[in-house]
Amino acid sequence: MNRKGLNQGRSGNVSVRYGDGMLITASGCHFDEITPEHVVATDLDGHYQGPLKPSSERSFHAAIYRQRPDAQAVVHVHSPWATTLASLRRAIPAFHYMVAVAGGKDIPCTPYATFGTDELADHIANAVRDRDACLMANHGQIALAGSLDAALDLAMEVENLARCYAQALTVGEPVLLSDDEMDAVLDKFGSYRENAQASDEQ
Repeated sequence: MNRKGLNQGRSGNVSVRYGDGMLITASGCHFDEITPEHVVATDLDGHYQGPLKPSSERSFHAAIYRQRPDAQAVVHVHSPWATTLASLRRAIPAFHYMVAVAGGKDIPCTPYATFGTDELADHIANAVRDRDACLMANHGQIALAGSLDAALDLAMEVENLARCYAQALTVGEPVLLSDDEMDAVLDKFGSYRENAQASDEQ
């Protein structure tokens, strides 16, 4: 995440579903120096194993896994352009068809809440009820997927969309695609995902 410019230092966190719980990065770990020892096994109620504490934001990872049984991995980063829009509390609307990559006609921005709180976890669980990514007001972004690689790819796409949308706003208000067009794109994306999954299984 750091090498790709999505993150810096110790900000952000990553998890994968593991049995009835999850594996999540430890609190305060530096992503340029991470080792397997910095990954903590924890249940969805916050109880953990080992000497290191899990990320202070484990509550929203757990909330996502409860809300989305299909989610197998979650990537949370403070990427610059997504955070820029999040500080304005702006969702990413349908200014480009690739917005549909997050599963809907926009990429929502959650209300603000202090990091690590149940309030923030509730906001995020609500945002990803029918989306695979969201912005977090005055905070950053989250992407979820069926694997870590896919979640990282989605986080990168969200950051690119955030950059393009923010750049467009400096010139004027972008023309948005219609609901009918986004419905057509979402339908095509559904077929694309089915083909990609079939290819991965071969």
